Amino acid sequence: MPYRIDFDPTHRILRVKFEGRATDDDLKTVYRYGQENVGRFDPQAGITDFSGVTAVAFSSQTMRELASSKPIMPDKSRPVVFVAPTLDLFGMARMFELQGGDARPNLHVVRTEEEAYQILNVDQPRFEPVE
Repeated sequence: MPYRIDFDPTHRILRVKFEGRATDDDLKTVYRYGQENVGRFDPQAGITDFSGVTAVAFSSQTMRELASSKPIMPDKSRPVVFVAPTLDLFGMARMFELQGGDARPNLHVVRTEEEAYQILNVDQPRFEPVE
């Protein structure tokens, strides 16, 4: 599987980590999963981590479509952070932020996991796999 979904129950952070080749279908599947399961976890924050991506095989059109979709996080005050270390991933994440920013005013795009944890004011999160 090119992604892993996990949860930190102490800080209530839902995280998806993409690894290897990330495709349009992967992004859409993860987005649907988030929309369908966010109530199950009631996360206080979300992280989408692209730092493990070795090949970008998703389109800007998919990013625009997802950005125009209903946000995964129902409470706009809860932060969502995209970790996008490379230029192409950072550009895609910023496009998502600009396209969907009105519905996601607390969306941040950063280069490292450490920056994400700083934004969330979290030190040493402990993520557990979700089923």
